[in-house]
Amino acid sequence: MMGDRLIEITHPDDPRIAEFRHIRERDLTGRENRFIAEGTVVLRLLAQAHAAGGDFVAEKVLLLRNRAAGLEETIAAFPPAVPVYVAEASVLDGIVGFHLHRGVLALGRRGAQTDIDAFLDRLPKRALVLAGCGISNHDNVGSMFRNAAAFGADAVLLDETCCDPLYRKALRVSVGSVLTVPYCRQLSDVDLLTALSGRGFSVWSLSPRGEVDIRAVPPADRVALVVGREGEGLPQKILSAFGSLRIPQAPGLDSLNVATASGIALFALASLIRRV
Repeated sequence: MMGDRLIEITHPDDPRIAEFRHIRERDLTGRENRFIAEGTVVLRLLAQAHAAGGDFVAEKVLLLRNRAAGLEETIAAFPPAVPVYVAEASVLDGIVGFHLHRGVLALGRRGAQTDIDAFLDRLPKRALVLAGCGISNHDNVGSMFRNAAAFGADAVLLDETCCDPLYRKALRVSVGSVLTVPYCRQLSDVDLLTALSGRGFSVWSLSPRGEVDIRAVPPADRVALVVGREGEGLPQKILSAFGSLRIPQAPGLDSLNVATASGIALFALASLIRRV
């Protein structure tokens, strides 16, 4: 029974939940590939990923006591070795350092990152990937993964200057898509895109200054859409070295944000991939 599995936490300083303390100021990203998953949808996807034996596993779960009953099915999906802790609201808020209205947290861990060459070699012969260069905003990274999942991208590639998608906010904004869309974060921007081009990808950089209307991009077996940071956009060295495209928009508007632009572009390019 679920009640037998729940472990009561009555004090914020309980050492069993130390990893959840003050999570706003002390994100676990970069610490042995561990991360904080927040919210019911992300918790469910983490349970599925753990059960599937993929890249992600859960180490422990922490819930607001009154949320546990509604999450019985999700909790049951975690192996018995994963402890599930519960606490009253005052104790939970004392642990995390602010009022956590969702009341659903888990400590997860990603396995060792696959070498970029091995990662690219596993991509299908017909594929659409989303690549990010210099994306430092957590909301934008999370939105990129959500868009990639929504429009059937096969992977997300990030250069080494992008922020880690396992930051709590990025993972939350992605609605758990970071756990479901294969991704790799390695190499410089040019080296990453050169590696994609060398494997037969048509590399298209997205920019308001792009030379090709997105509606005129020719069909291909493998397409990589490249987006850059807001404001500065992609550097000229990338726009010059690879194909560049634009999303037509009304005169006088500077540009769309990364979240909106990548969604529109992925929708348009997904129909161009020769899947059969």
